[in-house]
Amino acid sequence: MSGRQGRFNGDTEVLHQRAVRVPLPDLEAERLFHENMLTIAAALERKADLLADPEVTVLDAYEAQFDHAAESFERRLRRIVGDDYKAVARAYHRGDRDDRIGAIAAYYLEGAWRAQQQATITDMLYVPLVIRYPDSFTVNIRFASGHKTAEAIRYESPEHSTDDLDEEYAETYYDESYYSQRRAATYLEAGAEIIREEFPDPDETAREEREYGGFVSASGRRGSVFSAMIERVEPDPDRFEGPIDEPTLVEAGPEARRTEREYFRESEVVH
Repeated sequence: MSGRQGRFNGDTEVLHQRAVRVPLPDLEAERLFHENMLTIAAALERKADLLADPEVTVLDAYEAQFDHAAESFERRLRRIVGDDYKAVARAYHRGDRDDRIGAIAAYYLEGAWRAQQQATITDMLYVPLVIRYPDSFTVNIRFASGHKTAEAIRYESPEHSTDDLDEEYAETYYDESYYSQRRAATYLEAGAEIIREEFPDPDETAREEREYGGFVSASGRRGSVFSAMIERVEPDPDRFEGPIDEPTLVEAGPEARRTEREYFRESEVVH
């Protein structure tokens, strides 16, 4: 699902106030979900490793994270939609089909494309929210105005700076930038551990200990300043009345509204 193949010609309306709910009917489904969460955690760790390397640019670190995390998107799309998920999503956008599978394909592709672009766009936050319930999980993809949340860690990218510094200041600026990147790397490593703890291995964890979990993250940029945030989210046990048999689009949910109030007080969420 590489962004290098060109964008999905959709629009944000497919994301508006919606999430994808996927059933977890058996241990095999739980294992697949766990594998996808491990992929997301590994993507964060890969980004952290690259941010800590002074020879690697921030943009390269972002692209490496997206390429790694895109595996999770593509795996999920192929499982739900099939190998022709791009054609299905485009048909849905054109109005040639108006069904559940088409809507899910369009949702994931639009979210993935905009996520891949967000590192190059200033004042736009990418805000995914993943929640685990006893019989299903939800993925809520959102975008918000601004470049940070109050809880975010910020770091500097010299490659994105337009300042023409004198030599005596340039060295200090670069040193401080790499220090901020190393701090961000440490933060992202802790974020990866949050994801692993929220979604433990179903083969090694009792069912009652893995029925609920969740996290929200946010990443953005303004000029040469980048930001990152990862926080645990408490699932609402009363959100759904019963299990489902197949993946479907649902309302964004109370956790989405709560995280908007808590973390995006100075941002306008563009769903």
